[in-house]
Amino acid sequence: MKLVTYSQGGQENFGMLVAERIVNVSSAFSALASEISFESNTMPPSMLEFLKEGELGMNDALKIETYYNAHPDYVLNSVPLNSVTLLAPVPKPTSMRDGYAFRQHVASARKNRGLEMIPEYDEIPIFYFTNHMAVFGGGPIEVRKMHCDKLDFELEGAIVIGKEGRDISAADADQYVAGYTIMNDWSARTMQMHEMKLNLGPAKGKDFATSIGPWLVTRDELHTRIIQDQNGERFDLEMKAFVNGIQVSAGNMKDMTWTFAQIIERASYGVTLYPGDVIGSGTCGTGCFLELNGSKVYEPAWWLKPGDEVTCTIDMLGSLENNIVLSALDVH
Repeated sequence: MKLVTYSQGGQENFGMLVAERIVNVSSAFSALASEISFESNTMPPSMLEFLKEGELGMNDALKIETYYNAHPDYVLNSVPLNSVTLLAPVPKPTSMRDGYAFRQHVASARKNRGLEMIPEYDEIPIFYFTNHMAVFGGGPIEVRKMHCDKLDFELEGAIVIGKEGRDISAADADQYVAGYTIMNDWSARTMQMHEMKLNLGPAKGKDFATSIGPWLVTRDELHTRIIQDQNGERFDLEMKAFVNGIQVSAGNMKDMTWTFAQIIERASYGVTLYPGDVIGSGTCGTGCFLELNGSKVYEPAWWLKPGDEVTCTIDMLGSLENNIVLSALDVH
């Protein structure tokens, strides 16, 4: 399934994409209750509440998707995709962590700074917390003037937790994943590098915006691309980023050195993960201007500016499109 949060008429709704139409899942549940044997009594109207329903909610949503696919002329409680505004699939996650899972990115970024590869990278699937209340879908990303000093994108994949758990082993961790989405971890590099001289952060260099979307793709949708090993699931999914229509990045989700399962194991050690928690993979190799500029791919260095359009794509997960807008507070 491709699950979405969308806005229509100023109201936020929970839906799914079926044949280029957005189905209002809660309304469809009520309308089809006499025809389908659902496992639950109700269907929550929001993504976050839906995720809290766990397997029961997923099973009922799958029954709705199956019904609409089997009845292509049945369009009640659905609207064309192009008639709504897609928001972040989980607009206000319960928390948001971001990992550091791609060795190529880490090694290249360190080499560009004259540093050897840090040995601790192979010991810890590290992550940091970012601002879970500054999460956006596609569309405008408003930035302040200081953000525009070496403004950057970061091409990543992300998971959304679908089941509460604590002290989860990597062997079991993939069962806690509700689905996958694209993440763009916007970065104000000058602010970030300044504050991290204090060995704390990143903070203000990251907390102004993170984009995810366009939808949450459930694990079952990706079964044809799975690569399974003792460390958990990986997926053969090409990753690309474009700025103003020019391709600048290319990677693949299968190249994650640390799997999401391993990151979940680390994140849940002595801590409870909740439905709606978002965990990013970290930047793929070539997945940001910081790495590309440091490697002399672009001379002079290329950084984002207001008016630029950034598109992040991952096979089977869609395209996440954003445009940079300067805050009215800084327009003179």
